[in-house]
Amino acid sequence: MDLGENVNTPTTRLLTLLNVSALKSKKRTCDEDLLPFEKLNKRKTVKLAEDITLDPGPSILCDSTNNGTEDEVAGGNEENDGVDSQDITSPYEQHYGPNTDLVSDASRSSVDQQRWTSSREKVGKLPTVFSLRNEDIIPPSKKLVKKTAIPARLRGPFQARQSKQSSDQRQIQDDLLSILSAHLDLYNPALSLEDHRGVRDVVALHALDHITKKRRRVLKNNERLAHAKAASVSPPEDVQDQGFTRPSVLVLLPFRSSVLAWLDALTTHTPSPAYQIENHSRFLSEYALPSDAVDKLAVAEPGTYPRDHVETFKGNVDDNFRVGIKLTRKSVKLFADFYGCDIIFASPLGLRMSIEKEKSADFLSSIEILVIDQMNALAMQNWEHVQYVLSNMNNLPKDSHDADFSRIKPWYLDGHSAYLRQSIFLSPFETPEFRALFNTTLKNAAGKVRIEKIWPAIQVPESIDQMFVPFDCMNPKDEPEKRFAYFTTQLLPRVLKSAVQSANTVIFIPSSFDFIRVHNYFRKQSSLSFAILSEYSTNQDISRARETFFSGKKAFLLVSERFHFYRRYKIRGIRNLIFYGPPEHPQFFSEFLSFPFLDDGVEASDVMSKVIYSKYDKFRLERIVGTKGVKGLLESLL
Repeated sequence: MDLGENVNTPTTRLLTLLNVSALKSKKRTCDEDLLPFEKLNKRKTVKLAEDITLDPGPSILCDSTNNGTEDEVAGGNEENDGVDSQDITSPYEQHYGPNTDLVSDASRSSVDQQRWTSSREKVGKLPTVFSLRNEDIIPPSKKLVKKTAIPARLRGPFQARQSKQSSDQRQIQDDLLSILSAHLDLYNPALSLEDHRGVRDVVALHALDHITKKRRRVLKNNERLAHAKAASVSPPEDVQDQGFTRPSVLVLLPFRSSVLAWLDALTTHTPSPAYQIENHSRFLSEYALPSDAVDKLAVAEPGTYPRDHVETFKGNVDDNFRVGIKLTRKSVKLFADFYGCDIIFASPLGLRMSIEKEKSADFLSSIEILVIDQMNALAMQNWEHVQYVLSNMNNLPKDSHDADFSRIKPWYLDGHSAYLRQSIFLSPFETPEFRALFNTTLKNAAGKVRIEKIWPAIQVPESIDQMFVPFDCMNPKDEPEKRFAYFTTQLLPRVLKSAVQSANTVIFIPSSFDFIRVHNYFRKQSSLSFAILSEYSTNQDISRARETFFSGKKAFLLVSERFHFYRRYKIRGIRNLIFYGPPEHPQFFSEFLSFPFLDDGVEASDVMSKVIYSKYDKFRLERIVGTKGVKGLLESLL
């Protein structure tokens, strides 16, 4: 075997990791024969594989460091709440147990080759659910089963809150919980503002349930090892219950205010006095607005700003953050060390900067549940950061981090953890990038489901002259070039020939790359009078551009979708609208068509709208003209 060609294989990397761990262990003194015997009823907290153990004698790792607490040790006496974490027939054990069938050669091969059995089902009150199941694991005829196993300690507070909701809201939450409890990947690209909070509560409950079951299994195995040691018998061998590192849940979010909402969702399932939140004051000081700050979005009269804008941008909108949360039987500890926490809340930018600074992403090596919320906002920031984080997940770590390799589950050691990670994607709409992530990146061998929605057509003022202008393109890679060529050689020359259409015209451009290209083209045309509004425009630039356009000093106004997403200004003076492409956010289409009527005396017949589109704009078009209407627009391009 040529070692030079195989240094990056999982086996080689794992052996290297074991050697490094062995060298480090020699630096620690670990002579159990010299240590005095301790009584079984004497509590002692030790650190074992980044989790806390109950051990009557010396540490199995012989590590003198201790990050444990009395609460966690007491967790070893938790009641089962009707759920046995050692039950190999439970959904948790069948998916995450050390001997799961989901990572067999046949199962992994099926996933790698995209051999999925697809079906469409109606699950309770949810819209149509499109399901992809592993044909080598799940019989094609088997439907989604409604089965949950949430412990009573967590289920009680959740059901108490559900009793205050409508029956439809309760049913939707229960339907989602049944999908999540089956450990299937969930992609919901039709999440409304009304349903967002309820869905967030369900996902937080599922994540907390996962961490609770994982902790119970570890604590039970700690007790078994302790009793075996006290009885001087061989320790049990079936104690593989951990990953390389402790963090098992990652939640990617766009803003610090989003973390506040998720922490609220998490702590509603851990109410006081049973649980205490530690470092909460510090958390509020860093993730909420300062006490003397006025949030103009939150205090504005209803209707002043669009509701989706208020919900997205109220509060602290800093996009560079990461925070670890450690859960014990009696507390929620904020700002825990990354290698000693259970949940990580972070922005893609914050994680990327951390990984690049530390030159290590080991804290992402054992993530078992990934949640990406507000995907539309993350796409408006920088989608490449999301892709970077995903590329660094579930890889073999570079360092051992004092892990006890005898406790690590076999599929971690084999480098197969990505086939068991459950991913949960939440967004108000779908983009090709989101769909590609769902189709090609997710490897969960249990399967994945996508919520489908029948979109209604957007209501716009009647009598507006609307034109949807198609252009041919056979390859998605050529689409930006084809669109630009059609705009500059066909559509724009026709507009310039019309005295009416070549004035008071806004050109709305969804893509930032397209915006730069069109802007550069306009700069080279000395005869074109224009102003721009982009996400990089200063307040002074914005005021000047809006004033010159409204007064007629500038005939054209180039507007990027990112500008409107972040600023949401109302623009006056519009009579003609050219959409270089359909907006990602469908509400932007109706908003811009309503802006001309901000001026007095404007009739619908005075307004003209043109939308350039290709067959690759299907998702965006569907949100504007509706699921039924988009078929007619695309038929001419097929």
